[in-house]
Amino acid sequence: MQNFLELAPLELAKLFDEWEIPAYRIGQIRRWIFARKTTDFEQMSDLPKGLRTLLAERFGTILRSKELTRLQSDDSSQKLLLELEDGERIECVVLQNDRHHRTACVSTQVGCAMRCVFCASGMDGFIRNLTRSEILEQLLRLNALLPEHERLTHIVVMGIGEPMLNLEALLPALDEATTSAGLDLSIRRVTISTVGIPAGILKLADSVVQGGKGYKLAVSLHAPNDVLRSQLIPQNRTSGIAAIMTATDEYFQKTGRRVTFEYTLIEGLNDKPEHIVQLADLLRDRTAIVNVIPLNPVRGLNFRAPSSKSVQRFVEQLERQGIQVKIRFRKGDKIAAACGQLRRSQQET
Repeated sequence: MQNFLELAPLELAKLFDEWEIPAYRIGQIRRWIFARKTTDFEQMSDLPKGLRTLLAERFGTILRSKELTRLQSDDSSQKLLLELEDGERIECVVLQNDRHHRTACVSTQVGCAMRCVFCASGMDGFIRNLTRSEILEQLLRLNALLPEHERLTHIVVMGIGEPMLNLEALLPALDEATTSAGLDLSIRRVTISTVGIPAGILKLADSVVQGGKGYKLAVSLHAPNDVLRSQLIPQNRTSGIAAIMTATDEYFQKTGRRVTFEYTLIEGLNDKPEHIVQLADLLRDRTAIVNVIPLNPVRGLNFRAPSSKSVQRFVEQLERQGIQVKIRFRKGDKIAAACGQLRRSQQET
């Protein structure tokens, strides 16, 4: 059965033309799905009964995944474990704060081939890419978790998988999220995070030049030199930091968007004084910001989170080197909000 969320706007318009149904009906359907958070064709009361029946017969249900687990933290963060039509499982999270930000964190793949040694996502390897509808469905489900008068305000593509290896599905899904007829999010409130795939970064930059949208780019750096980074992120052996920095420089030149470099701080591993100096030397002449992230420990991995005092010392010393720094405080750690944790815990169970 055809998936409604998989159809691009032009494909949907062509289908309605074949059905001899006025195109304005498409806008009505989209308002029900994106603005009114309705995913049942039968509840779309301003559509003719015959059209509702036709849509149900052609597409079945709008949401194809099954919610297996929903967890909520004391800080109002909520996490979903979803089972896809083929039985594979992914995670997505909505994070909330007192500035009224409602941030969706979504996955782009089932599993991950990057195998960062401190992350749960890649512990069982890569299985497949998600489709545009599977990415979009995560956003719809997370949006529906919010009270009726609230909606998502931000998107971070930081869940399971490497986004740069699935841009073909990700970018159309984000197009839906950032159009006025979709979730109506500002492109400046969408961040795509990558472990550092130079070819993917350049492809994303080219898509902006060709009329795409200049989303924020975040690079998971985590180490300031190739020796240490290759230990933490095996993918680094095929590219190296120099190639990643060249690609991010081009992204900035083509889009004008400042790049964020994420640095997960791991006690005794990448938090030494020499690492601060090396990181500052790497970024000093670039228009960039460092996002310091205290490690969210993963059961079964022997890495420790730094103390709050250690984090503050790292940040202050980096700032003295002239680098702009922010600390991303952990949210949702009580509900295994770090990507891959909930999926893996369910598999072990």
